[in-house]
Amino acid sequence: MGKIAGAALLAHVPTIMLPESVRKDLNDGKEISLVPGLKRLRREIFETLDYETVIVLDSHWATTVEFVVTAAAERSGLYTSEELPRGMSQIPYAIKGDPELAHAIARYDEKNGTWITPISDPHLPIFYATLNLWHYLGRGLDEKRWISVSVCQTGVPEDFIRAGRAIGEAIRDSDRKVLILASGALSHTFHKLRDLRKHEASDPSHIFSKEAYAYDLQVLEWMKDGNHEAILDDFETFRKYRPEAGFFHYLAMAGALGEGANTAKGILYSEYENSIGTGQVHVYFPEPENGFPQPKDLELSRD
Repeated sequence: MGKIAGAALLAHVPTIMLPESVRKDLNDGKEISLVPGLKRLRREIFETLDYETVIVLDSHWATTVEFVVTAAAERSGLYTSEELPRGMSQIPYAIKGDPELAHAIARYDEKNGTWITPISDPHLPIFYATLNLWHYLGRGLDEKRWISVSVCQTGVPEDFIRAGRAIGEAIRDSDRKVLILASGALSHTFHKLRDLRKHEASDPSHIFSKEAYAYDLQVLEWMKDGNHEAILDDFETFRKYRPEAGFFHYLAMAGALGEGANTAKGILYSEYENSIGTGQVHVYFPEPENGFPQPKDLELSRD
């Protein structure tokens, strides 16, 4: 029987891939906390925990008529970002996949009222919401497998949760020990081009609005308290502040971890930081003493 060994909400912002000198230049001479946070997470979790596979819920990979899970045995090449080639250019990667688990996840889609398709095409693009985290947390740990799941851009919050339920069920019925990474931000509104260079420092006073800043902090408090039920119950409020990708990454993670029944308390591995208006943070959720709860049994439909 498989299990989820831990989970995390992690920031993947392009800034973390810039040279340290450039990061400090943008941040009033100081290092952003996201980079040492990832290095500490690697030392304390990724190099010590018993797991075989990492699943990245990739908020940058938008598909349209289904969720897609990578099913290639390996993804490798050089990555240059179409969004910010100045900061992410010709980054080498060689990532071992987990085709067996990818296909297993897809077999649980209809049962959970959703659509998930495994794709093994070696030319399938990779996105920096996966690559940047692998660069810090997976590079050099060659025995670990990494797969990515897309956000279906026609999905609504319940669709994201249903996809997560399928992922959680597939893991538990497998022989895998898995880490789930929700790769993305909290509130996610950028400053406009002519203003954004005034807001590149990490201080959260640069978050796009005071209201988004305040609600991000509320979500963080609920995460630290293990009150995932409150986050889900009040999600309509959070939608006003435009969490990244509709908060797919967190909602799918929640679906895999038991939704409101999950009481795993978040441990901060960074400060809460700004990135040109958006709210960024690393939060790790260790496996509770009795394991993560099973997803709720709900009457499902395709409406």
